[in-house]
Amino acid sequence: MGRYLFRLPDVGEGVAEAEVVAWLVKVGDVVEEDQNLAEVMTDKATVEISSPVAGVVVAVHGEVGGMLPVGAVLVEFESEAGVETRAATAPVPAEATMDAAPSPAPVPTPAPALAERTAAPSGALRRSVSSGRSAGEAPLASPSTRRRALDLGVSLIQVPGTGPAGRITPDDLEAYLVADSEGGGGGGASSLVARHGVNDTRIVGLRRKIAEKMQEAKRRIPHINYVEECDLTELEALRLDLNQHRTEDQPKLTLLPFIMRAMVKALPDYPQINARYDDDAGVLHAHEGVHIGIATQTPNGLIVPVVRHAEARDLWDCAREVARLAKAVRDGTAAREELSGSTITLTSMGPLGGISSSPVINHPEVAILNPNKLVDRPMVQGAFVTVRKMMNLSSAFDHRIVDGYDGALFVQRVKRLLEHPALIFMD
Repeated sequence: MGRYLFRLPDVGEGVAEAEVVAWLVKVGDVVEEDQNLAEVMTDKATVEISSPVAGVVVAVHGEVGGMLPVGAVLVEFESEAGVETRAATAPVPAEATMDAAPSPAPVPTPAPALAERTAAPSGALRRSVSSGRSAGEAPLASPSTRRRALDLGVSLIQVPGTGPAGRITPDDLEAYLVADSEGGGGGGASSLVARHGVNDTRIVGLRRKIAEKMQEAKRRIPHINYVEECDLTELEALRLDLNQHRTEDQPKLTLLPFIMRAMVKALPDYPQINARYDDDAGVLHAHEGVHIGIATQTPNGLIVPVVRHAEARDLWDCAREVARLAKAVRDGTAAREELSGSTITLTSMGPLGGISSSPVINHPEVAILNPNKLVDRPMVQGAFVTVRKMMNLSSAFDHRIVDGYDGALFVQRVKRLLEHPALIFMD
Protein backbone atom coordinates (compact mmCIF):
# COMPACT_ATOMS: atom_id res chain seq x y z
CA MET A 1 0.00 0.00 0.00
CA GLY A 2 1.18 3.52 -0.73
CA ARG A 3 -0.01 7.10 -1.00
CA TYR A 4 -1.70 7.83 -4.36
CA LEU A 5 -2.32 11.46 -5.35
CA PHE A 6 -5.16 11.97 -7.82
CA ARG A 7 -5.03 15.33 -9.56
CA LEU A 8 -7.93 17.29 -11.05
CA PRO A 9 -8.02 16.36 -14.76
CA ASP A 10 -8.81 18.70 -17.63
CA VAL A 11 -12.61 18.46 -17.73
CA GLY A 12 -13.01 20.62 -20.82
CA GLU A 13 -10.98 22.13 -23.62
CA GLY A 14 -9.25 25.29 -22.54
CA VAL A 15 -10.46 25.07 -18.92
CA ALA A 16 -7.89 26.23 -16.37
CA GLU A 17 -9.88 25.66 -13.18
CA ALA A 18 -13.09 24.15 -11.87
CA GLU A 19 -15.39 24.79 -8.94
CA VAL A 20 -15.99 22.02 -6.42
CA VAL A 21 -19.78 21.69 -6.33
CA ALA A 22 -20.16 18.63 -4.09
CA TRP A 23 -18.10 15.93 -2.43
CA LEU A 24 -19.42 12.38 -2.82
CA VAL A 25 -16.81 10.79 -0.51
CA LYS A 26 -15.20 11.63 2.80
CA VAL A 27 -11.98 10.79 4.61
CA GLY A 28 -11.98 7.12 5.62
CA ASP A 29 -14.27 5.93 2.82
CA VAL A 30 -13.25 2.81 0.93
CA VAL A 31 -13.84 3.47 -2.77
CA GLU A 32 -13.78 1.27 -5.83
CA GLU A 33 -12.21 2.11 -9.16
CA ASP A 34 -14.50 4.32 -11.26
CA GLN A 35 -16.58 5.30 -8.21
CA ASN A 36 -17.62 8.96 -8.32
CA LEU A 37 -15.64 11.17 -5.97
CA ALA A 38 -16.88 14.72 -6.54
CA GLU A 39 -18.92 16.98 -8.75
CA VAL A 40 -17.08 19.94 -10.29
CA MET A 41 -18.32 22.73 -12.54
CA THR A 42 -16.76 24.73 -15.35
CA ASP A 43 -18.83 27.48 -16.95
CA LYS A 44 -22.31 25.86 -16.88
CA ALA A 45 -21.32 22.21 -17.24
CA THR A 46 -21.24 19.97 -14.15
CA VAL A 47 -18.97 16.91 -14.34
CA GLU A 48 -18.67 13.94 -11.98
CA ILE A 49 -15.05 12.99 -11.32
CA SER A 50 -14.48 9.26 -10.84
CA SER A 51 -11.67 7.47 -9.03
CA PRO A 52 -8.86 5.99 -11.13
CA VAL A 53 -7.99 3.44 -8.42
CA ALA A 54 -9.47 1.46 -5.57
CA GLY A 55 -8.34 2.46 -2.10
CA VAL A 56 -9.04 4.35 1.11
CA VAL A 57 -9.59 8.13 1.04
CA VAL A 58 -7.07 9.79 3.35
CA ALA A 59 -7.60 13.41 2.29
CA VAL A 60 -9.83 15.49 0.02
CA HIS A 61 -8.78 18.92 -1.20
CA GLY A 62 -10.91 21.98 -1.82
CA GLU A 63 -14.01 23.34 -0.15
CA VAL A 64 -17.43 23.24 -1.74
CA GLY A 65 -17.71 26.49 -3.67
CA GLY A 66 -13.94 26.88 -3.95
CA MET A 67 -11.94 26.80 -7.17
CA LEU A 68 -9.21 24.27 -7.97
CA PRO A 69 -6.73 24.67 -10.83
CA VAL A 70 -6.40 21.82 -13.29
CA GLY A 71 -3.57 19.60 -12.10
CA ALA A 72 -4.04 20.34 -8.38
CA VAL A 73 -4.35 17.36 -6.03
CA LEU A 74 -8.02 16.50 -5.62
CA VAL A 75 -8.02 13.31 -3.54
CA GLU A 76 -5.29 11.35 -1.70
CA PHE A 77 -5.65 7.58 -1.37
CA GLU A 78 -3.97 4.75 0.41
CA SER A 79 -3.86 2.31 -2.47
CA GLU A 80 -2.02 -0.63 -3.92
CA ALA A 81 -1.41 1.63 -6.92
CA GLY A 82 1.57 2.96 -4.98
CA VAL A 83 3.05 6.42 -4.70
CA GLU A 84 2.73 7.39 -8.37
CA THR A 85 0.47 10.41 -8.93
CA ARG A 86 -2.26 10.50 -11.55
CA ALA A 87 -1.26 13.32 -13.88
CA ALA A 88 -3.88 15.73 -15.20
CA THR A 89 -4.37 16.05 -18.95
CA ALA A 90 -3.36 19.71 -18.84
CA PRO A 91 -0.60 21.52 -16.90
CA VAL A 92 -1.39 23.69 -13.91
CA PRO A 93 -1.49 27.34 -15.06
CA ALA A 94 1.08 29.43 -13.23
CA GLU A 95 -1.48 32.13 -12.49
CA ALA A 96 -4.15 29.75 -11.15
CA THR A 97 -5.08 30.20 -7.48
CA MET A 98 -7.61 28.88 -5.01
CA ASP A 99 -10.81 30.94 -4.96
CA ALA A 100 -11.72 30.76 -1.32
CA ALA A 101 -8.70 29.25 0.43
CA PRO A 102 -6.60 31.26 2.92
CA SER A 103 -3.34 29.82 1.57
CA PRO A 104 -2.04 28.58 -1.80
CA ALA A 105 -2.27 24.96 -0.67
CA PRO A 106 -5.74 23.39 -0.68
CA VAL A 107 -7.00 22.36 2.73
CA PRO A 108 -8.27 18.79 3.20
CA THR A 109 -12.00 18.96 3.77
CA PRO A 110 -14.06 15.93 4.73
CA ALA A 111 -17.32 15.41 2.90
CA PRO A 112 -20.56 15.65 4.89
CA ALA A 113 -21.40 12.60 6.96
CA LEU A 114 -24.19 10.35 5.77
CA ALA A 115 -27.57 11.18 7.24
CA GLU A 116 -29.13 8.43 9.34
CA ARG A 117 -32.67 7.39 8.42
CA THR A 118 -34.94 8.08 11.39
CA ALA A 119 -38.67 8.17 11.91
CA ALA A 120 -39.88 11.66 11.20
CA PRO A 121 -41.83 13.34 14.02
CA SER A 122 -45.03 15.19 13.15
CA GLY A 123 -45.84 18.87 12.80
CA ALA A 124 -43.34 21.65 13.33
CA LEU A 125 -40.89 19.40 15.19
CA ARG A 126 -40.49 17.20 12.11
CA ARG A 127 -39.23 20.19 10.16
CA SER A 128 -36.24 20.52 12.48
CA VAL A 129 -34.98 16.99 11.80
CA SER A 130 -31.29 17.04 10.92
CA SER A 131 -30.66 16.53 7.23
CA GLY A 132 -27.07 15.41 7.75
CA ARG A 133 -25.81 18.70 6.30
CA SER A 134 -24.09 21.55 8.04
CA ALA A 135 -25.62 25.02 8.06
CA GLY A 136 -25.37 26.71 4.70
CA GLU A 137 -24.47 23.52 2.83
CA ALA A 138 -26.43 22.93 -0.37
CA PRO A 139 -28.33 19.62 -0.55
CA LEU A 140 -27.12 16.99 -3.01
CA ALA A 141 -29.69 15.46 -5.36
CA SER A 142 -29.99 14.27 -8.94
CA PRO A 143 -31.63 16.57 -11.55
CA SER A 144 -34.74 14.35 -11.65
CA THR A 145 -35.12 14.52 -7.85
CA ARG A 146 -34.66 18.30 -7.91
CA ARG A 147 -37.24 18.60 -10.68
CA ARG A 148 -39.80 16.54 -8.73
CA ALA A 149 -39.18 18.58 -5.57
CA LEU A 150 -39.62 21.79 -7.57
CA ASP A 151 -42.90 20.54 -9.03
CA LEU A 152 -44.13 19.62 -5.54
CA GLY A 153 -42.99 22.88 -3.97
CA VAL A 154 -40.64 21.10 -1.55
CA SER A 155 -37.42 22.75 -0.36
CA LEU A 156 -34.68 20.09 -0.47
CA ILE A 157 -32.93 21.87 2.40
CA GLN A 158 -35.59 20.30 4.68
CA VAL A 159 -35.25 16.75 3.32
CA PRO A 160 -32.85 14.33 5.09
CA GLY A 161 -30.63 12.45 2.62
CA THR A 162 -29.52 8.85 3.05
CA GLY A 163 -27.42 8.47 -0.10
CA PRO A 164 -23.64 8.87 -0.40
CA ALA A 165 -22.43 12.07 1.27
CA GLY A 166 -26.00 12.82 2.33
CA ARG A 167 -27.36 12.80 -1.23
CA ILE A 168 -31.16 12.97 -1.34
CA THR A 169 -32.59 9.94 -3.14
CA PRO A 170 -36.07 9.66 -4.68
CA ASP A 171 -37.03 7.43 -1.71
CA ASP A 172 -35.90 10.15 0.72
CA LEU A 173 -38.18 12.65 -1.00
CA GLU A 174 -41.12 10.25 -0.93
CA ALA A 175 -40.51 9.50 2.76
CA TYR A 176 -40.48 13.22 3.50
CA LEU A 177 -43.77 13.71 1.65
CA VAL A 178 -45.41 10.83 3.53
CA ALA A 179 -44.21 12.19 6.89
CA ASP A 180 -45.40 15.66 5.93
CA SER A 181 -48.90 14.42 5.04
CA GLU A 182 -49.15 12.37 8.23
CA GLY A 183 -47.91 15.13 10.50
CA GLY A 184 -49.48 18.19 8.92
CA GLY A 185 -52.14 19.98 10.90
CA GLY A 186 -53.94 16.96 12.42
CA GLY A 187 -55.92 16.93 15.67
CA GLY A 188 -57.39 20.38 15.20
CA ALA A 189 -54.13 22.15 16.07
CA SER A 190 -53.82 25.68 14.75
CA SER A 191 -51.50 26.22 11.80
CA LEU A 192 -50.88 29.82 12.87
CA VAL A 193 -47.46 29.21 14.41
CA ALA A 194 -44.64 31.75 14.48
CA ARG A 195 -41.55 30.60 12.62
CA HIS A 196 -38.09 31.69 13.67
CA GLY A 197 -35.76 29.51 11.61
CA VAL A 198 -33.23 30.89 9.15
CA ASN A 199 -31.90 28.65 6.39
CA ASP A 200 -28.45 29.73 5.24
CA THR A 201 -27.48 28.49 1.79
CA ARG A 202 -24.06 29.14 0.35
CA ILE A 203 -24.41 30.24 -3.28
CA VAL A 204 -22.20 27.86 -5.25
CA GLY A 205 -22.16 26.02 -8.55
CA LEU A 206 -24.61 27.03 -11.26
CA ARG A 207 -26.46 29.47 -8.99
CA ARG A 208 -23.21 31.38 -8.41
CA LYS A 209 -22.40 31.37 -12.14
CA ILE A 210 -25.85 32.83 -12.86
CA ALA A 211 -25.42 35.48 -10.16
CA GLU A 212 -22.02 36.51 -11.51
CA LYS A 213 -23.27 36.69 -15.10
CA MET A 214 -26.35 38.76 -14.19
CA GLN A 215 -24.26 41.14 -12.11
CA GLU A 216 -21.75 41.55 -14.93
CA ALA A 217 -24.52 42.19 -17.48
CA LYS A 218 -26.23 44.87 -15.40
CA ARG A 219 -22.93 46.49 -14.41
CA ARG A 220 -21.49 46.67 -17.93
CA ILE A 221 -24.55 47.17 -20.12
CA PRO A 222 -26.77 50.29 -20.10
CA HIS A 223 -30.12 48.66 -20.84
CA ILE A 224 -32.91 50.33 -22.80
CA ASN A 225 -36.29 48.57 -22.63
CA TYR A 226 -39.11 48.65 -25.16
CA VAL A 227 -42.54 46.95 -25.01
CA GLU A 228 -45.06 46.56 -27.84
CA GLU A 229 -48.34 44.65 -28.02
CA CYS A 230 -48.96 42.14 -30.82
CA ASP A 231 -52.23 40.74 -32.15
CA LEU A 232 -51.54 37.02 -32.56
CA THR A 233 -55.07 35.94 -33.46
CA GLU A 234 -54.10 34.85 -36.98
CA LEU A 235 -50.86 33.25 -35.84
CA GLU A 236 -52.62 31.26 -33.11
CA ALA A 237 -55.16 29.97 -35.61
CA LEU A 238 -52.31 28.88 -37.89
CA ARG A 239 -50.38 27.27 -35.04
CA LEU A 240 -53.40 25.26 -33.86
CA ASP A 241 -54.14 24.11 -37.40
CA LEU A 242 -50.53 23.04 -38.01
CA ASN A 243 -50.47 21.12 -34.74
CA GLN A 244 -53.75 19.41 -35.58
CA HIS A 245 -52.45 18.20 -38.94
CA ARG A 246 -48.80 17.52 -38.11
CA THR A 247 -47.27 14.16 -38.90
CA GLU A 248 -45.86 11.75 -36.32
CA ASP A 249 -42.30 12.87 -36.94
CA GLN A 250 -43.13 16.57 -36.51
CA PRO A 251 -42.88 18.17 -33.04
CA LYS A 252 -45.66 20.15 -31.43
CA LEU A 253 -45.40 23.84 -32.23
CA THR A 254 -45.32 26.50 -29.51
CA LEU A 255 -45.05 30.23 -30.18
CA LEU A 256 -41.25 30.17 -29.92
CA PRO A 257 -40.50 28.75 -33.40
CA PHE A 258 -42.70 31.43 -35.01
CA ILE A 259 -40.92 34.17 -33.06
CA MET A 260 -37.54 32.67 -34.00
CA ARG A 261 -38.46 32.70 -37.68
CA ALA A 262 -39.70 36.29 -37.38
CA MET A 263 -36.38 37.29 -35.80
CA VAL A 264 -34.47 35.59 -38.60
CA LYS A 265 -36.48 37.51 -41.20
CA ALA A 266 -36.03 40.87 -39.43
CA LEU A 267 -32.38 40.75 -38.34
CA PRO A 268 -30.66 41.21 -41.75
CA ASP A 269 -31.96 44.80 -41.79
CA TYR A 270 -30.51 45.41 -38.30
CA PRO A 271 -27.08 43.71 -38.28
CA GLN A 272 -25.94 45.62 -35.20
CA ILE A 273 -28.59 43.77 -33.18
CA ASN A 274 -27.46 40.27 -34.15
CA ALA A 275 -24.06 40.88 -32.61
CA ARG A 276 -21.66 40.41 -29.71
CA TYR A 277 -19.88 43.47 -28.30
CA ASP A 278 -16.35 43.10 -26.97
CA ASP A 279 -16.36 46.24 -24.85
CA ASP A 280 -12.81 45.62 -23.60
CA ALA A 281 -11.46 45.76 -27.17
CA GLY A 282 -14.12 48.18 -28.42
CA VAL A 283 -15.11 45.82 -31.25
CA LEU A 284 -18.64 44.85 -32.34
CA HIS A 285 -18.82 41.41 -33.93
CA ALA A 286 -21.91 41.47 -36.17
CA HIS A 287 -22.79 37.92 -37.23
CA GLU A 288 -24.43 36.84 -40.46
CA GLY A 289 -25.55 33.57 -38.89
CA VAL A 290 -28.37 33.81 -36.34
CA HIS A 291 -27.55 31.78 -33.23
CA ILE A 292 -30.49 32.17 -30.86
CA GLY A 293 -30.02 31.52 -27.16
CA ILE A 294 -33.14 30.00 -25.60
CA ALA A 295 -33.29 30.83 -21.89
CA THR A 296 -34.42 27.60 -20.22
CA GLN A 297 -35.44 27.07 -16.61
CA THR A 298 -34.01 23.89 -15.07
CA PRO A 299 -34.17 22.43 -11.54
CA ASN A 300 -30.70 23.88 -10.95
CA GLY A 301 -31.30 27.34 -12.41
CA LEU A 302 -31.50 29.26 -15.67
CA ILE A 303 -29.40 27.92 -18.56
CA VAL A 304 -29.20 29.29 -22.11
CA PRO A 305 -28.62 26.61 -24.77
CA VAL A 306 -28.10 27.82 -28.32
CA VAL A 307 -30.05 27.02 -31.50
CA ARG A 308 -27.31 27.47 -34.06
CA HIS A 309 -27.96 28.81 -37.56
CA ALA A 310 -31.67 29.44 -37.03
CA GLU A 311 -31.62 31.11 -40.45
CA ALA A 312 -31.11 27.66 -42.02
CA ARG A 313 -33.94 25.97 -40.09
CA ASP A 314 -37.63 25.84 -40.96
CA LEU A 315 -40.44 26.10 -38.43
CA TRP A 316 -40.46 22.40 -37.57
CA ASP A 317 -36.70 22.17 -37.29
CA CYS A 318 -36.64 25.16 -34.91
CA ALA A 319 -39.27 23.46 -32.71
CA ARG A 320 -37.38 20.16 -32.81
CA GLU A 321 -34.07 21.75 -31.82
CA VAL A 322 -35.61 23.81 -29.00
CA ALA A 323 -37.20 20.66 -27.54
CA ARG A 324 -33.96 18.69 -27.87
CA LEU A 325 -31.84 21.35 -26.19
CA ALA A 326 -34.37 21.91 -23.39
CA LYS A 327 -34.30 18.20 -22.57
CA ALA A 328 -30.49 18.12 -22.69
CA VAL A 329 -30.01 21.00 -20.23
CA ARG A 330 -32.67 19.67 -17.86
CA ASP A 331 -31.05 16.22 -17.91
CA GLY A 332 -27.59 17.73 -17.51
CA THR A 333 -26.34 16.18 -20.78
CA ALA A 334 -25.89 19.35 -22.87
CA ALA A 335 -22.45 19.62 -24.46
CA ARG A 336 -20.25 22.66 -23.88
CA GLU A 337 -20.63 23.90 -27.46
CA GLU A 338 -24.43 23.83 -27.04
CA LEU A 339 -24.21 26.34 -24.18
CA SER A 340 -22.19 29.13 -25.79
CA GLY A 341 -21.91 31.28 -28.89
CA SER A 342 -25.39 32.82 -29.04
CA THR A 343 -25.77 36.14 -30.90
CA ILE A 344 -29.22 37.11 -29.55
CA THR A 345 -31.38 35.58 -26.82
CA LEU A 346 -35.07 34.72 -26.60
CA THR A 347 -36.57 34.16 -23.16
CA SER A 348 -40.13 33.26 -22.25
CA MET A 349 -42.05 32.04 -19.21
CA GLY A 350 -45.17 31.10 -21.16
CA PRO A 351 -48.37 31.52 -19.09
CA LEU A 352 -46.26 33.04 -16.27
CA GLY A 353 -44.92 35.72 -18.62
CA GLY A 354 -46.93 38.55 -17.11
CA ILE A 355 -48.01 41.64 -19.03
CA SER A 356 -44.55 43.20 -19.26
CA SER A 357 -40.97 42.47 -18.26
CA SER A 358 -37.45 43.93 -18.24
CA PRO A 359 -35.20 41.10 -19.44
CA VAL A 360 -31.46 41.20 -18.74
CA ILE A 361 -29.22 41.05 -21.81
CA ASN A 362 -27.03 37.95 -22.09
CA HIS A 363 -23.58 39.59 -22.14
CA PRO A 364 -21.76 40.05 -24.52
CA GLU A 365 -24.86 40.12 -26.74
CA VAL A 366 -26.64 43.43 -27.33
CA ALA A 367 -30.32 42.41 -27.45
CA ILE A 368 -32.88 40.08 -25.89
CA LEU A 369 -36.57 39.49 -26.66
CA ASN A 370 -39.10 38.38 -24.05
CA PRO A 371 -42.65 37.50 -25.22
CA ASN A 372 -45.14 37.86 -22.40
CA LYS A 373 -48.26 35.75 -21.83
CA LEU A 374 -50.91 35.39 -24.52
CA VAL A 375 -54.36 36.56 -23.39
CA ASP A 376 -57.82 37.19 -24.82
CA ARG A 377 -58.41 40.93 -24.74
CA PRO A 378 -61.26 43.14 -26.02
CA MET A 379 -59.99 45.33 -28.84
CA VAL A 380 -61.63 48.05 -30.92
CA GLN A 381 -61.72 47.28 -34.64
CA GLY A 382 -63.44 50.05 -36.57
CA ALA A 383 -66.90 50.53 -35.06
CA PHE A 384 -66.86 47.20 -33.21
CA VAL A 385 -65.31 45.71 -30.10
CA THR A 386 -64.03 42.17 -30.59
CA VAL A 387 -61.98 39.71 -28.61
CA ARG A 388 -58.44 39.21 -29.95
CA LYS A 389 -55.50 37.09 -28.81
CA MET A 390 -52.95 39.65 -27.65
CA MET A 391 -49.39 39.34 -26.42
CA ASN A 392 -46.94 41.99 -25.29
CA LEU A 393 -43.40 41.68 -26.63
CA SER A 394 -40.81 43.03 -24.19
CA SER A 395 -37.23 43.70 -25.24
CA ALA A 396 -33.94 45.12 -24.04
CA PHE A 397 -31.03 46.56 -26.03
CA ASP A 398 -27.49 47.63 -25.23
CA HIS A 399 -27.83 51.41 -25.54
CA ARG A 400 -24.12 51.77 -26.35
CA ILE A 401 -24.70 49.92 -29.63
CA VAL A 402 -28.42 50.07 -30.40
CA ASP A 403 -30.24 53.41 -30.47
CA GLY A 404 -33.76 53.36 -29.07
CA TYR A 405 -35.16 54.24 -32.48
CA ASP A 406 -33.45 51.28 -34.17
CA GLY A 407 -34.51 48.93 -31.39
CA ALA A 408 -38.11 50.06 -31.78
CA LEU A 409 -37.97 49.61 -35.56
CA PHE A 410 -36.69 46.07 -35.12
CA VAL A 411 -39.49 45.17 -32.69
CA GLN A 412 -42.06 46.73 -35.01
CA ARG A 413 -40.70 44.59 -37.85
CA VAL A 414 -41.03 41.45 -35.71
CA LYS A 415 -44.55 42.54 -34.71
CA ARG A 416 -45.64 42.87 -38.36
CA LEU A 417 -44.31 39.41 -39.18
CA LEU A 418 -46.13 37.86 -36.20
CA GLU A 419 -49.40 39.65 -36.91
CA HIS A 420 -49.31 38.60 -40.57
CA PRO A 421 -47.72 35.14 -40.28
CA ALA A 422 -47.86 34.46 -44.03
CA LEU A 423 -44.95 36.94 -44.31
CA ILE A 424 -42.77 34.60 -42.24
CA PHE A 425 -42.89 32.03 -45.05
CA MET A 426 -42.30 34.47 -47.93
CA ASP A 427 -38.86 34.91 -49.44
